[in-house]
Amino acid sequence: MNQQAHDSPELVKKAIHTIQMLAVDGVEKAKSGHPGTPMALAGIAFEIFTKHLRYDPQDPSWPGRDRFILSCGHASMLLYGMLHLAGYDLPMEQLKQFRQFGSKTPGHPESHLTAGVETTTGPLGQGIASAVGTAASIKMLGARFDDVASIATGRVFGIASDGDMMEGVSGEAGSLAAHLGLDNLIFFYDDNKITIDGKTELAFSEDVGRRYEAYGWHVQHIDGHDQEQIRKALDTAVSVTGKPKLIVARTHIGIGSPKQDSEKAHGEPLGEKDVEATKKAIGWPLEPTFFVPDEVREIFTRRAEEGKAAHAAWKKELEKLQKAGGEKAELYRKLMAHEVPENLLEELVKVVPTKEGATRAHSGAIEQRVAALVPSLVGGSADLNPSTKTLIEGSPAIGKGKFEGRNIHFGIREHAMGAFVNGLASSDGFIPFGSTFLIFSDYMRPAIRIAALTHLRSLFIFTHDSIYLGEDGPTHQPVEHLWALRLIPNVDVVRPCDALECAGAWAYAMQRKDGPTVLALTRQKVANIARAEGFDPKVMLRGAYTIADASDPTLVIVATGSEIEVAVAVKKILDGEGQRVRVVSALCWQQFEREDASYRDAVLPPGVRRVVIEAGVTYPWHAVVGEKGLVVGRDDFGASAPDKVLQKEFGFLPETVAARIRG
Repeated sequence: MNQQAHDSPELVKKAIHTIQMLAVDGVEKAKSGHPGTPMALAGIAFEIFTKHLRYDPQDPSWPGRDRFILSCGHASMLLYGMLHLAGYDLPMEQLKQFRQFGSKTPGHPESHLTAGVETTTGPLGQGIASAVGTAASIKMLGARFDDVASIATGRVFGIASDGDMMEGVSGEAGSLAAHLGLDNLIFFYDDNKITIDGKTELAFSEDVGRRYEAYGWHVQHIDGHDQEQIRKALDTAVSVTGKPKLIVARTHIGIGSPKQDSEKAHGEPLGEKDVEATKKAIGWPLEPTFFVPDEVREIFTRRAEEGKAAHAAWKKELEKLQKAGGEKAELYRKLMAHEVPENLLEELVKVVPTKEGATRAHSGAIEQRVAALVPSLVGGSADLNPSTKTLIEGSPAIGKGKFEGRNIHFGIREHAMGAFVNGLASSDGFIPFGSTFLIFSDYMRPAIRIAALTHLRSLFIFTHDSIYLGEDGPTHQPVEHLWALRLIPNVDVVRPCDALECAGAWAYAMQRKDGPTVLALTRQKVANIARAEGFDPKVMLRGAYTIADASDPTLVIVATGSEIEVAVAVKKILDGEGQRVRVVSALCWQQFEREDASYRDAVLPPGVRRVVIEAGVTYPWHAVVGEKGLVVGRDDFGASAPDKVLQKEFGFLPETVAARIRG
């Protein structure tokens, strides 16, 4: 995509003022928002969008495009103004509805709402960390087809703030990006030295540039308001190979306003008087607000035409791949479609391990068959492959200059892993997973929440899912975590009880398209539960089902994961005493709650006493069992001891549970 000739300095200044005043007017009309940062970054955004970024506003998801990620999502009016000017489907009326109910211009950018927003950002650090995953996804896609056609050459441009750089997740991601040599990643650091509390020197005094140099990034320092310096820095960054690039731009928040270089320009409107003073100082009309000169629109119109030409050239490369046919063309089709066989569950049932084992081990075995059938599946662990059993066999790991593989070594970087997985999921071609112990899902919670909000197809595999991980003790034993994850809207938590349910769990996760899925797996061995003759594995996909039944039950025991084995043993005890006990496996409680009332009532008959057994907190389950029911769980931390000892001491032996049910 050819860079257009430089516009006159006067026209460039007018364009920058346009971007600034769109942000000022949007925040002022909403009486809410962050005007200062968009004002400071307007010149940088102008250079990125008009000189380097390859995009086609008529096809925002074109796979060959460059991406722009605004990690400092609070500066969203900058992004909305740029998308409007660039010709995306974001009319002026939407800018005027900034931060209003039902608009496409929420307070922080949401990728599922607004065309051109590549990544949902807001929690600081998540954007730049997700961008690392996005940059890696482009490299991984390209490595699969570069010998036939250049269809994945996109770059990832972005802007991060002081706040982004203070957050630990950005440091983890920055380290990983350099280790992988992601030279298609170019970020500006908006060094405006202001946060909400005041000057950054209150809490932040390190040299960020030197830190990133130590990671292995190429670093430049510029005046963020000198267009020539911005232009040269971008040209240099684009030309550097072998490492990610950081441009440290010294800027002035709220530049040109009476609140320049003050925290008062950060998170509140300038106010009517200061808006008037700012516009008068640059010779900008007070009315109409949201004013865009025709000659400024023309700059972006030209750029959009160049984007269409680049898109057309990319289509020719794609045609080369498609005409070549064979395995490469078929692989591209499958990757772009995220194709999952309709009979995946049937295929996975064929390879279910028959011996007892930990569900992490069963899951790992079944994952190999999933990987063979679903080429989009990629992922890795936070230095725990031997424990989480998630290594895709027969495939190398990605690394600097080598992106053909499907395995990713995240290192001990759980925070970054979650965001990296989201970056992969928001890109083209892959269904990604990240794995660690369930206890460390706390480190990943912001990324999981963003995946849920954004409807990303991210998969999180968490093992060592209860107090039964044993001797490592309560620092590593999750108790609140299953429900902490279930309570995030649109996160489906799947906790299989045995090898067959691991097949169901993987089929469920692979076929889910509208949000993230969590697999919660045991460290300890569990028995394979016998099903009734004629059992249809498809019922597992309904979330909860009868795994062991009784005619006209007088008691229903609901359990998950390793506690199903306990529930079945309790059933045997109580059935022998004359009760009629049904055991229900709640493989995925959220899915069960989506089922129609007739199915739910068939599984959990109204009026029949209910008991829940789960080795975690009990509180949310009380709504399921009602006043006459019982929840057997753990509302305190665990202890360091072998799992069998913990089962006895904490009241999970079948005899103990049966005694509690008897009352």
